Amino acid sequence: MAEQLLIFFISFIANLFSALSGGGAGLIQLPALIFLGLPFGLALATHKVATIALGIGATARHLKENRIERDFALVMLISGVPGVIIGASFILQVPDQIAKIALGLLTMGLGTYSFLSPELGQSYQVKNRHRKGYIIGGLFLFVIGILNGSLTSGTGLFVTLWLIRWFGFDYKLAVAYTLVFVGLFWNTSGAVTLGLLGDIHWLWIPALLLGSFIGGYIGAHLSIVKGNKVIKRSFEIVTLLIGFKLVFG
Repeated sequence: MAEQLLIFFISFIANLFSALSGGGAGLIQLPALIFLGLPFGLALATHKVATIALGIGATARHLKENRIERDFALVMLISGVPGVIIGASFILQVPDQIAKIALGLLTMGLGTYSFLSPELGQSYQVKNRHRKGYIIGGLFLFVIGILNGSLTSGTGLFVTLWLIRWFGFDYKLAVAYTLVFVGLFWNTSGAVTLGLLGDIHWLWIPALLLGSFIGGYIGAHLSIVKGNKVIKRSFEIVTLLIGFKLVFG
């Protein structure tokens, strides 16, 4: 019982901050599962299953705001899901230390870029909503999907910033899309792929799912209530922490 409560608490905290900042549940949850005794591949697959509940909890809250555009939702799904499946298919055979360091440096770069751009994501502006813009945006989402399927820590943050920078979203809307489509659909694809190719530690799944769902719902609520400035600052803090963890952890 004590172990299950610890796992629930870890999952709740990780996913609350993830839902508030637009990604980063793996910063706390994945290393914690490894620290508690799971090997990397097993911890990754188990973490992926748990993050599905983050998507469900966040989606349940964000759908009340009714800001999801059907056409753009298709871009997120068609571009990202194939990349996630490809990344998840190869990660169990690939040493990840060099990739983690590169990903960590890039993640810290995202936070630094946001910090040095005070007006970034503070207002909604329609950008690149034409065929070329969708193609370029979709290709970049495909690459992020590969990273999401393989190195799960913090890649949702890449999606959040890309939606802001390329398509002109504000932070609140970008976080909503990230949590709904990355948290639910992308992570489900990765979890199924990893589950078919590897193993999942099912004993911990109920506590992880419950913590993920509750944390995701509350974090999504806070992101809606607090507004763009608070989300932007949360994004910057989480990206710097994740980058530092990946490089030096």
